[in-house]
Amino acid sequence: MEVILSGHAVFEAKRRDIDEGLIRSMVIKPQQKISSKRGRVIVQGRYQDQIEDKEMLLRIIGKETIDKFEVITVYKTSKIKKYWIEGE
Repeated sequence: MEVILSGHAVFEAKRRDIDEGLIRSMVIKPQQKISSKRGRVIVQGRYQDQIEDKEMLLRIIGKETIDKFEVITVYKTSKIKKYWIEGE
């Protein structure tokens, strides 16, 4: 699957110290995938953040087709319980 980062996604990834390689690997193999508004998809997964030195949740919002995923924006959060869907 081709992963395309929008200009906004690249800007936000740099601003938030999120590695583009982590974004691409999470899109290809997400821990959770959630349907969202306007045909968008949220892929998310937990990871150990080296900068924050704790477990974080990476959330990637984008549009998915059969052969590509366009990342619209990305952010990390420590509020895992707020966004994590148990049983998924």
